[in-house]
Amino acid sequence: MDDTPLPAEDTGATEALMPGLDLPATGPTPGYQVLARKYRPNTFEDLIGQDAMVRTLTNAFAAGRIAHAYMLTGVRGVGKTTTARLIARALNFQTDEIDAPSMALVETGRHCDAIARSAHVDVMEMDAASRTGVGDIREILEGVRYAPVSARYKVYIIDEVHMLSTSAFNALLKTLEEPPEHAKFIFATTEIRKVPVTVLSRCQRFDLKRIDREVLTDHLDRICGLEGASVERDGLSLISRAAEGSVRDALSLLDQAIVQGSDADGPVSAPQVRDMLGLADRARVLDLLEQTLTGKTADALAELASLHDAGGDPVVITRDLLDYVHATARVKAAGPKADLGEAADTVARLVTLAESQSLGQLTRMWKILLTGLDDVRAAPDALAAAEMTVLRLASAASLPPPEEAARILAGMPRTNAPPEAPGKPDPAAAPAPTATAGHDAPEAVHRALQEPEQASAVEQEEVAISGPQTWEALMEMLRDKRDIGLQSDMERYVRPAAFKPGSFSFQPLEDAPRDLAQRLSRRLLEWTGERWMILADAGLTGGETWAERREREKAERLEEARRDPAVTEALRLFPGAEIIAVRDPAPAQTRDKDETTEKRA
Repeated sequence: MDDTPLPAEDTGATEALMPGLDLPATGPTPGYQVLARKYRPNTFEDLIGQDAMVRTLTNAFAAGRIAHAYMLTGVRGVGKTTTARLIARALNFQTDEIDAPSMALVETGRHCDAIARSAHVDVMEMDAASRTGVGDIREILEGVRYAPVSARYKVYIIDEVHMLSTSAFNALLKTLEEPPEHAKFIFATTEIRKVPVTVLSRCQRFDLKRIDREVLTDHLDRICGLEGASVERDGLSLISRAAEGSVRDALSLLDQAIVQGSDADGPVSAPQVRDMLGLADRARVLDLLEQTLTGKTADALAELASLHDAGGDPVVITRDLLDYVHATARVKAAGPKADLGEAADTVARLVTLAESQSLGQLTRMWKILLTGLDDVRAAPDALAAAEMTVLRLASAASLPPPEEAARILAGMPRTNAPPEAPGKPDPAAAPAPTATAGHDAPEAVHRALQEPEQASAVEQEEVAISGPQTWEALMEMLRDKRDIGLQSDMERYVRPAAFKPGSFSFQPLEDAPRDLAQRLSRRLLEWTGERWMILADAGLTGGETWAERREREKAERLEEARRDPAVTEALRLFPGAEIIAVRDPAPAQTRDKDETTEKRA
């Protein structure tokens, strides 16, 4: 046997031919795992914010009342797929001591690891968003009849089930109605309304809730501790708010937030998180709201422009204003201890705002901002739309509260009483009537206008208001001012309901101009120098129009003339004669003047 040693391998040539294959003996360094995957719940106890679902499933498993199909619905990132895998593990849980379905996944069972990695042969996961056809469902249904290979149940997890076609749903129905004993179905969807009711009726449904902001903030705080990261509590609260109840979105944002600072710089601050999220400074937005509601419109517009220059999105700024008005309304309704999820100094400022506004005013402001948010999103110049929204808000804040407007329209004296105490409902939480109220009047105004006897029971302080004192005087003013268009519309379309010096309400006819109340209000302000409260409401019961009144008076005068003895005799002497018109005799002064003129001639 030849004992000559073999020549050593030419490692240099090998490296030249196969570069990159000389991996270290220790193996590859594991890559970074994002927080959303690293901290995916491994047990039902790890699920946050879904206590009702966990309690129901726990009782069902303990009683042996396990459904054959589950429907999990909720917004993105609340844990639908994670819950589906946990249910699959619970159905197939098996250890040396336990061989039955169990919700207590405190230790890893024989099938748990493979199911968690989506690698178990008896647990099939299908994404209905990419496999929508009936052929994909038939492929699954053909395997349903066969017993599981190693687990207790064959579990089919179908994500985004609402994406299945109609024919695919129809193919699934029969199997869902009478499934084999060894088969279980778990569906997940974000669009529950798109799932046919025939499928829903065959499933046990669980609605996974959005995670509460405080609960989510606590969860992020715990994860920061496990990761050895430091982020200020206010910064975590901003992340929770931006995530809108989605745990996955919150963890993805936390991944970004952690790298905003370093160990040398200290904890990641709330301003750093705010800059990362692209949010305007919410404290400055609260300044903007305070300036707007106190009539400092110039300061408010300057603050809005400054926020925009600093990178604030007009849509986000408007939405923050909406949030603050909502929070102020909650303080007004529930008191200073209302759960707002805001910092203590912010809550104190909101309490101060709530003391100066009624609940009706806050409701009106909410509606203005809600409409303004749509305008800002759709406008070609978002900043201009946001400025107009702020101006509308300032204008609404300067108007009297709805309950005060109701008293004015009813002719009752204005009250100087302070706004109602927090926690006490506003007597008329509805938009205030203005000159542009159109046909939408608050219910409180209806009651005030239709119950004049209540107003007469109150001691009234008469305030001298220049201008017409009666409905007839108003129509006379329109004739004297020669505003033919407004006079014609007022005569044809207005049924007067209530008239007081300084206020007028009427029932418009169906084809009345929609801007009639606004036009009348502008003219009265121009002619009298006083601001009149004009209300046009189709729900009121008004009297006859001026035109109807004129026709009625004309008919009454004709009838009165027919009953006159001289006219009756004239009609008898001239058969076929008719009364065409009735004219009043000229005044005495006019007759004397005419006679004098004739004598001189």
